[in-house]
Amino acid sequence: MGNVTSVKSKFFEPQGVSAALVSASAAATTLVIADGGPYGNLTETITLYSSANNAGNTFTITGTDGNGDAQTEDLTGPGAAATVNSANKYLTVTSIVSDGAIATDIQAGILGTGALTGIVFAGRTRIRGLTGTSKASAGNVVFKNTSITGTSLLTIPLTGAVSSMDPYVPDNGVLFKAGAYINLTAADITGITVFYDG
Repeated sequence: MGNVTSVKSKFFEPQGVSAALVSASAAATTLVIADGGPYGNLTETITLYSSANNAGNTFTITGTDGNGDAQTEDLTGPGAAATVNSANKYLTVTSIVSDGAIATDIQAGILGTGALTGIVFAGRTRIRGLTGTSKASAGNVVFKNTSITGTSLLTIPLTGAVSSMDPYVPDNGVLFKAGAYINLTAADITGITVFYDG
């Protein structure tokens, strides 16, 4: 296998809902980030929950997107005993800051559902193989070139049953000239390991 340079692996695992994973409940205007991601090496929707009304506050979320690029979002705070979700999905979160005093304790977590993305390798690479477990939901695992919205170069269909995944990938792998990025849905996959040149 003279064409194989340095094969590495990366595990992608949807995390499921976790209401206080990012920041535990507190009354500080700058939330203390307990887990800044990445969350199973995938993007996640950020949630904010409070028992009292913080709808008059704007919370600025700063982090990175599924391509690893910086992104910032202003999110109106939750009402009493309510949750609000970010419009963007985050690979990492570096800060969540309120523009005013917190009415009562507020916490940040992840939604754990929906379409998720991640970085296999942010440069020229070949995907050599993959293995994992699918859930009882039909869908696809899609690998894109250049970015999470780039051209699809490899699509792995899922049967809609709980089963092991070990699809055939040609010996030379699939070439991604400008980086390989994974797209999947949380309801479809328990976890997947991708083997790539890195």
